Amino acid sequence: MKRWIAVWLCIAVLFALYGTCVQAQVEEVVSLGADLNQQQQEQMLKLFNVKADEVKIIKVTNQEERDYLEGLVSSDKIGTRAISSAYVAPLDEGEGLVVETHNISWVTKEMYANAMATAGIENARVVAAAPFSVSGTAALTGIMKAFEEISGDELDEEAKKIANEELVTTGELGEDIGKDEAAALIKEIKERIIRERIKNPEDIKRIILEIAKELNIQLTEEQINQIIELMKKISQLDLDIDKITSQLKKITEGLDSIRKTVEENKGILQRIWEAIQGFLKWVVSLFEGS
Repeated sequence: MKRWIAVWLCIAVLFALYGTCVQAQVEEVVSLGADLNQQQQEQMLKLFNVKADEVKIIKVTNQEERDYLEGLVSSDKIGTRAISSAYVAPLDEGEGLVVETHNISWVTKEMYANAMATAGIENARVVAAAPFSVSGTAALTGIMKAFEEISGDELDEEAKKIANEELVTTGELGEDIGKDEAAALIKEIKERIIRERIKNPEDIKRIILEIAKELNIQLTEEQINQIIELMKKISQLDLDIDKITSQLKKITEGLDSIRKTVEENKGILQRIWEAIQGFLKWVVSLFEGS
């Protein structure tokens, strides 16, 4: 009898542990800026379509945001209050990263996904939002913190720092070359660096120039050097190219569209140039005839 009691107790414990694991796998987490007032918090929960008693809620302070962003971005983009919020939910294996944004003015969903993949976030649906327009740089801190709650594991600290630097670098590039173009450029360079295990700065520069040319993007020497410094750090991380590409498959779909547009623009420019050449030849022929 004692033996049977012990067996049933073991079975009960195993079921309890299994239930806990399953619950952890499907848990939704909302990261709220610590300086949101009650009305703004309710606004965020409504936007995320969740109820306070049905989801795990964590808070992110401005100091936590500054720990990652200070020195990378101007103070006006960090602010003095923690406002940015995020909703994070796990997706099935192979689903990759799905990102939405609301009231985020500086960072695009593609930039978030790029940085999240660098940080080690996998198979997650993420909504980055604020009750009013904000730059969005600080939201990544809450996203990473929420994902750690869901997975039960801490992300690599160095990877988190580099992910923030990647987000800022891409955002700054986006101001000059276009947001979509910047996200596509950094994604392609990063994947090539990881795939070919390139660490030498000269080789990194060569790849930057090659991909920029393919995407018809003009970079200044300062921008090139900024990307080199970022890629040197990324090359030191233990990133798996297969994981990176699978997580960013949604971005790849958008990138294909950008490439198509570039090719179409090249065709238009070529036709314009041919027309100009034809006109110049006609003008020259007039003088020759006279």
